[in-house]
Amino acid sequence: MTELSRGVRLGVDVGQVRVGVARSDPHGVLATPLVTLARDRTAAPDAVPSDIAELAALVVEHEAVEVVVGLPVTLAGKQGPAAVHATAYAARLGDVIAPVPVTLSDERMSTVVASRRLAERGVRGRRQRAVVDQVAAVEILQSWLDGQRRRTG
Repeated sequence: MTELSRGVRLGVDVGQVRVGVARSDPHGVLATPLVTLARDRTAAPDAVPSDIAELAALVVEHEAVEVVVGLPVTLAGKQGPAAVHATAYAARLGDVIAPVPVTLSDERMSTVVASRRLAERGVRGRRQRAVVDQVAAVEILQSWLDGQRRRTG
């Protein structure tokens, strides 16, 4: 089996209003929160939305070797409207950051788990909304990293 290649990965939780971003260490062991970006819904169809441009800048800044975008499949394992939206977002991001690969990863329940973890720590309401997307991105990326290690270990 091959080992996970060295390098920082970014994890992305795509929402309608915000995009949560997490990053891994270069060894691919631990995901940590990075930033929450506001979705740009006003960009012209032929223009790069500001949130995708900001993500592209983060890829360069952190020398990311891959971006993992959460794919919100339903509990039954089907792809609903949110999954179609995330897939389109990942494709658009991939066009902008090529040749850096964009990978879709099952993110069932990541936001629910993130909200629960924050609530357990006493973070609620407006404070929770401000960071839940980053924590969801951490869940997505950490789950993906753990899956890669299980496959290669």
